[in-house]
Amino acid sequence: MKITFHGAARTVTGSKHLITLDNGKNILLDCGLFQGHGANTDPMNRHFGFDPASIDYLILSHAHIDHSGNIPGLVKQGFEGQIFCTSATRDLAAIMLTDTAHIQENDIYYLNERRARKKLRLLEPIYTLKDVEKALNQFFTVPYRKKHRIDEDIFLEFSDSGHILGAAGIHLTIRENDRSTRIYFTGDIGRSHDKILKAPEPFEQADVLICESTYGNRLHEGSEASDQQLLDIVLRTCVEQKGRVIIPSFSLGRTQEIVYTLNNLKNAGKLPPIKVYVDSPLSVNATTIMRTHPECFNEDILASMRMDPDPFGFDDLFYIRRVEDSIKLNSIKEPAVIISASGMAEAGRVKHHIRNAIENPDNTILMVGYCTPDSLGGRLMAGTETISIFGKEFKVKATIEQIHSFSAHADYKEMLQYLTCQDPKQVKHFFLVHGDYEVQLEWRDKLHAVGFRDIQIPEMDSSWAIV
Repeated sequence: MKITFHGAARTVTGSKHLITLDNGKNILLDCGLFQGHGANTDPMNRHFGFDPASIDYLILSHAHIDHSGNIPGLVKQGFEGQIFCTSATRDLAAIMLTDTAHIQENDIYYLNERRARKKLRLLEPIYTLKDVEKALNQFFTVPYRKKHRIDEDIFLEFSDSGHILGAAGIHLTIRENDRSTRIYFTGDIGRSHDKILKAPEPFEQADVLICESTYGNRLHEGSEASDQQLLDIVLRTCVEQKGRVIIPSFSLGRTQEIVYTLNNLKNAGKLPPIKVYVDSPLSVNATTIMRTHPECFNEDILASMRMDPDPFGFDDLFYIRRVEDSIKLNSIKEPAVIISASGMAEAGRVKHHIRNAIENPDNTILMVGYCTPDSLGGRLMAGTETISIFGKEFKVKATIEQIHSFSAHADYKEMLQYLTCQDPKQVKHFFLVHGDYEVQLEWRDKLHAVGFRDIQIPEMDSSWAIV
């Protein structure tokens, strides 16, 4: 067999890893959208590097768009097989992909306006709502820790990776040529002490490991320090300066963790009566789904729910769905916290909020997760003095803050702890994906130090024989 890396290869987004068996069967691990690659993003998402109709099975680690977002595009271009994932992932993918289809259709409208003025050929969206509906009919859910026979030679088992609701590591046992090969794809690895979700669980020994690398050179602060930092930023901005805190946040996972933290600060009497707005229909829907899957929660939040049944709701917290209500937020004069998607500030309502806040030094833009360097969020974190939003230049006068420990990705110590269930001597092939190349080089050194060998950092579209 061979493995070909068609995404998240020396970059973070676009997760797609293709396993081709000697008998011609094709298994695709994840099918994500590339994000934050500027003008290259659209063509990268239209061309898979393989024939979608040739894929027999798709196995999805979790519902984040950089892992799931191009499934409808795959279906549109001919994929007809089953899509295996956990139940919570299927629920979340339904809303995530629907939202992404709306964005695709909206973005292509404005892009075609510009192309028409230049007399260029008009483009179609990568996929539409009809493609999403067709794709969702191909989903097949598998519980954690249950061996599922995909066919006579392929067996699947999911383990809880703790990254977001429903996220899973993928363990495949493939029989071919009178031997079995055990392949494990970590997907994205969660935190060992997440505020909401269970810690990542051990997994069976693998012969081949495909491991994420996002924070392979970084250590996160403890949760207590990040809670205090969030409180300090809110108090300084909203109480002392009478300004607004704008938080670009991924709708799934990150938003709920921030809301839960603010809820706890409110219950502890530390958060004054400051209005908090979650301005994202997708965030509202994702929060609703989280409430229906307490089986994924850890003991700490379950214990707190005995005293406070709704950990994602408190006085002064408002969930915004309607566009007209979102627009009204840009004209409010009172101090407020506005949490809005997207997390990289590349699309969605948060761009409007940043545009209206960026030139006021009383305001704060708070980044709480990973951003690709070319994204709007990445440029803000890099300290740019001017920023272009919707084709207009703005001076960056607001304070730019960062709290990395809200990330749903494990740091390198947490990832090393996660991998202690493996005997490095039995891992014959080790591939690093989902990370910036410079970070992956450092992560590889740390893995070498604990005994792993033959660690490769695949380039885009490179293939590796598994022998």
